[in-house]
Amino acid sequence: MPISLKALLNDVVLKNASDLHIGVGVPPVIRIDGTLRYVEGGGIPTGLDIERALLEVMNMGRLEVFKEEKELDFSFTHTGPDGIEARFRGNCFFEAHGMAAAFRLIPTYIRSVDELNLPLVLKEIVRKRRGLFLVTGPTGHGKSTTLAALIREINMTRFDHIITIEDPIEYVHRSERCLIHQREIGTDTSSFAEGLRRALRQDPDVILIGELRDLETIAAAITAAETGHLVLGTLHTQDAAQSVDRLIDVFPPHQQTQIRVQLGSVLLGICSQQLIPKGETGGRLCATELLIANPAVRNCIREGKGSQIRTLIQTAANIGMHTMEQRLSEFVKNGSLSLDAAMTYAYDPQDLQRILSKNI
Repeated sequence: MPISLKALLNDVVLKNASDLHIGVGVPPVIRIDGTLRYVEGGGIPTGLDIERALLEVMNMGRLEVFKEEKELDFSFTHTGPDGIEARFRGNCFFEAHGMAAAFRLIPTYIRSVDELNLPLVLKEIVRKRRGLFLVTGPTGHGKSTTLAALIREINMTRFDHIITIEDPIEYVHRSERCLIHQREIGTDTSSFAEGLRRALRQDPDVILIGELRDLETIAAAITAAETGHLVLGTLHTQDAAQSVDRLIDVFPPHQQTQIRVQLGSVLLGICSQQLIPKGETGGRLCATELLIANPAVRNCIREGKGSQIRTLIQTAANIGMHTMEQRLSEFVKNGSLSLDAAMTYAYDPQDLQRILSKNI
């Protein structure tokens, strides 16, 4: 049965879903509050149906590139029947049955740090003139949304030049007090590493890197932070200690001592986050773990004592640091989250149980 991709995208917007999946031989699926649901009356598309659907949001040239390379990341603006625009990030790929695609709804309104209920200390971090700050967590858990909120905060409070390097461009920022240039991989620059190298010649104050995905990009990000820029980026890692190890482990062993020294000098902090379904009430909570690079943390990084970082986070609540378990315990105590849900998403369930039992 032929499918209308535009009609499905309208359904995503109408139902406030986060994602749409289409593929050969299965009905279209949308994700609402983290849960997948089949689209009623969506039909069972064939390979030709999927190809025709993709041509609703891309031209033939881009479709041919997808067929040749077997993968494609892109973004686009969709206009609904009411004339309201919505922005989507798309990823097309081939799987055992043929073409498939996933589409992520990107809100056109960029929410603030306050509206997202993020730690307020993040506002202080983005006032820094130099250094590296990372947002980490699984795919689909709001890292891009958090970065957009941080760029919004800078855009509203500083007079600076912001360059973003993204794959693809998701949130579209308007220059307010800051001058903002957004660059897309494949369209405006060939790679994160290349875009970052070029950015250093474009008089930036703030650089956002969509993903620190390889040695070249990580090395360039650390160099940019060392040379007097505020650098923001993401990693697909679980917690702060794991993120530090990932940054260092991509380098050859003979370089790791030097990288530890450099990272210990430039790191500002790491915010690890998860989006957790609230349950019957609908919606999701953003649970965070926050590491702030104080002298003790910097010393741990330089000396390769990553195992001690978690203890430092646990004992530094006075400067805004907290573990995932400490934040989850707050949600349980104020009734925002059930104990079962909190235990499911805890990095260390035993520690969460300890914190809750101590406060009974």
